[in-house]
Amino acid sequence: MKPEYAIIVKNKTRLESLIERFNTKAQAQFYIESSGGNFREYVEEHERFYQSFMEVQTRLSKVIKNKVVEKEFVPSYIFSEKNLIIVIGQDGLVANVAKYSKHIPIIAINPDEERYDGVLLPFTAKNFLNGVNAVINESYRIKKMKFAEAVLNDGQKLLAVNDLFIGISSHSSARYKIMLNGKEEVHSSSGIIVSTKTGSTGWLSSIFNMAYGILGSKKLGYPTMNKEDLYFAVREPFKSIRTQTEICGGKLKKGNKLIVESLMPNNGFIFSDGIEQDFLQFNSGATAEIKLSDEEAVLVMN
Repeated sequence: MKPEYAIIVKNKTRLESLIERFNTKAQAQFYIESSGGNFREYVEEHERFYQSFMEVQTRLSKVIKNKVVEKEFVPSYIFSEKNLIIVIGQDGLVANVAKYSKHIPIIAINPDEERYDGVLLPFTAKNFLNGVNAVINESYRIKKMKFAEAVLNDGQKLLAVNDLFIGISSHSSARYKIMLNGKEEVHSSSGIIVSTKTGSTGWLSSIFNMAYGILGSKKLGYPTMNKEDLYFAVREPFKSIRTQTEICGGKLKKGNKLIVESLMPNNGFIFSDGIEQDFLQFNSGATAEIKLSDEEAVLVMN
């Protein structure tokens, strides 16, 4: 179906968040500079973002009707099959939006190529209309992004484009039983990261970077994954009389499942793609089945 309306999704800049915190730009500047920080960096980042944003909005308005939705409202926003989604921001914003997109094409724009890697941002403010016109003409190329999925024993489900975190909402240890391929262990750790191929250059890579730093070399090598693989890593597992550390990481092929049973009386949770507000409670009595989801998002390519 041809889109009739474009939804532009954006996030607040760091400067806007600072002004919210300190009430005025002047007070925010005073706080940052009195702490030895570079306030000009926040200003330049903000100005560069809005330069791109205004260019996108102006050019898009000549092609299709549109409106802006802030990131914080995306989880409750109901996208329609008559929509086209325009995301302008960092890579993480694409992941945040994708799990609510319901197969609607996403055109992702990098507003600042000097600051953002743009792994999930194939377009810029200069060329994004190529993608818009391709979608309108139903002749666009796509990249399908697979989700990781956590399903609780009570039927609740959470999707992730980049990664799931299973753990505890504090700096204390997460306690749980982990089961894989018929083996099981009791763990005390800082939680479990489960990454998709899309997210493997993010949080998962930082875990490997930490290991490289400790070992002093790249003996491990980053995992090679295809789009239907998941990879899990247990963060800082502790070995004791009652806890084990043999099931600490590995690839989950399509059809394979990781089962995690919570042993935490409270504060246990599962969240996805770095959004702590979008979570499942994961306390004693809850069991989570982690696997590749049948659902996927559609990213338009340049």
